[in-house]
Amino acid sequence: MFIRSLARAVRIAVPVSFALASTTCHSKDENAYKPAAAYVGQRPNLPVPPAISSAPIKTGDSYTVHGAIHHLQSRIHEKEVNGKEISVIGYIVEENIATAPKCAVHRTGKKDPDGCTTEIPSFWIADEANGKGATERIRVLGWASNFSNVFEAMKKYGGRHGVNSAPKELYRDEFLTTEIPFPLPSVGAKIKLTALYGFTYRGGSSLVSDPNSGLLTYKKIEIIEPAPEPAAFAKR
Repeated sequence: MFIRSLARAVRIAVPVSFALASTTCHSKDENAYKPAAAYVGQRPNLPVPPAISSAPIKTGDSYTVHGAIHHLQSRIHEKEVNGKEISVIGYIVEENIATAPKCAVHRTGKKDPDGCTTEIPSFWIADEANGKGATERIRVLGWASNFSNVFEAMKKYGGRHGVNSAPKELYRDEFLTTEIPFPLPSVGAKIKLTALYGFTYRGGSSLVSDPNSGLLTYKKIEIIEPAPEPAAFAKR
């Protein structure tokens, strides 16, 4: 009985196997490779790939601007810099003292007039001296709360600019209680900056964020190469 059942199963299975094999071969023939002529139409207008920075991650014990941004954006190295006090070497490539609106430039204790739109005093650093338009640059805040305190510091420093002509005491910001740096941040200076690095800046009621390059909250500054000209408000 068992032998009869087995023989019957074999008779049924064999035709099915041939049918499957026939279907498979037929399918392969339909999908066989068919060579086609190369495309000769209009080429796509692709964007130019961004330049890759050749700057090292660090210079001595300090980060380069490229290195700091690289680590902040890295899954592996973010914890080394995010929320940490680090030192960065770079050039001041932009500051907003020169572009401060006239309504915000006055003695402390005086309120900005209604409708006066202004920014937090800031400067930006990059790895190259001519890097104003560089994609890799970091904004520095926390060295002055407003332009009235910058005005008072400028008055106290009396137009002095050279590192060796620093006053005995630096002007202390009335709101942040931090010392405003001397010389005041000016384009062209090469500096070593010690600052708290991260994606956000919190200073009093101000909250600023930068999810790409991050922000540096000022602690102290060392002038490596002085700027060619001192910082100044625009003449009006």
